[in-house]
Amino acid sequence: MSARMTLIAAALLSLTGCAVGPDYQRPQAVLPEQFASVPAGAANDAVTLADGWWQAFGDAELNGLVERALKDSADIRIALARIEQTDAVMQQAGAAFFPEIDLNGNASRISPSRATWTANKLTPRPYNDFKLNGLMVAYELDFWGKFRRAREAAIAQASGSRLYRDTVRLTLAGSVTSGYVSLRSLDTQLASSRASLKTREAAVAIAQHRYEAGKVSALDVQQAESARAALEAQVSVLTQQRELQLHQLALLVGAPELEIAPRDDLRTLPMPPVPPAGLPADLLDRRPDVRQAEQSLISYNAQIGVAKAALFPSISLTGFFGGESADLSNLFKSSASLWTATAIVNLPVFDAGYRLGKLDQATAVQKEALEQYRKTAQTAYREVLDALVGLRQTAVTEQAREAQMKAAANAERISRARYGAGSAAFLELLDAQRSSNDAQIAFIQAREARLNASVAFFKALGGGWGTGTGPVAQR
Repeated sequence: MSARMTLIAAALLSLTGCAVGPDYQRPQAVLPEQFASVPAGAANDAVTLADGWWQAFGDAELNGLVERALKDSADIRIALARIEQTDAVMQQAGAAFFPEIDLNGNASRISPSRATWTANKLTPRPYNDFKLNGLMVAYELDFWGKFRRAREAAIAQASGSRLYRDTVRLTLAGSVTSGYVSLRSLDTQLASSRASLKTREAAVAIAQHRYEAGKVSALDVQQAESARAALEAQVSVLTQQRELQLHQLALLVGAPELEIAPRDDLRTLPMPPVPPAGLPADLLDRRPDVRQAEQSLISYNAQIGVAKAALFPSISLTGFFGGESADLSNLFKSSASLWTATAIVNLPVFDAGYRLGKLDQATAVQKEALEQYRKTAQTAYREVLDALVGLRQTAVTEQAREAQMKAAANAERISRARYGAGSAAFLELLDAQRSSNDAQIAFIQAREARLNASVAFFKALGGGWGTGTGPVAQR
């Protein structure tokens, strides 16, 4: 009983002892308090949930693809396996606070040396030896906080692995959303190109009819055929790009046989809300990669304490209670019992600077982690600024491309009427048709760029902003 109480008292003493090494202190802010600019437009204070920001695009098919990717993607399964690994490390670190207890025994039959026994003029006889080592206890006292610092480091690593999973989720959701926007853009470009192809085919028929009537030369027919063939090639290229984009989406979603029916109007995807002015920069604190970098810093900071504790003496308690007897029937009798209790002190005397080198290494790693955390935060801030510029400029570009598209469509209509009346050359009509087609494609691509700028903004911010109830989409 006294030995048990001594062990318990020693354990309590170790738990209340000091923990060497620096306590973690969060680095001072290295970023401005708020982002300098936001895009022009109707700002919205609604929050977009970090775990469902893609719903702001208001597309049920997109929502299904993202949810499927987050469930079936190999990247997610890899991240989950990493969480299991760090959880196991955390369990190992926690086990160091408790004594290790083993139970073992052995049974032997021993035949003594005849030479030894003959020298003593005794008759050697084989005999039995039954031993029950019973409960063997080993426990190292945590006077200097080595185990506490190790567990602190393991907890931070486990938290970091979960944040890594969140980073994978954010990146994967962004890739699926961008891929889906690109797919819809290609659908719309294909629809526009096929419509333009029909006008080119009509132009070929008109040129052929006027040629047969002797009103124009064969040059008009050849120019019309050339323009039509160019549109056919454009449709073929866009079809190939759509198939490749679908394959990429299938890989992201984890569905090799994925099929998505074409939808020919990218404008059915609404523009997500615009952030309000004065967006606080501390929103970056919820970005999973920034938080993961801080957890790495916490872990490496605790490792300094582990390395520093190795410079101090370690005290271990060991003991066992069991029995030993030549007859198995007597093994559990009090006369056969035996026990030992030992305290072991290990004081480092000389190791040629090995432990000091480990401490210096841990300190240097912590410094690297600190700079990596600062760099990650600064990179996140830059990405948000870049995304805000993208939101602002792509909106201006789309507006200009829309005006260009309308003007080019009007010019094509006028050119067609002039050619039909015989007051304009066929080359003028072809040029107007080409300009109209190019303007339509440019407008569609500008819309795609604006939508993808929204995706980049959500990814850069780690989700959304504000304290509202949910996302509000804009047409």
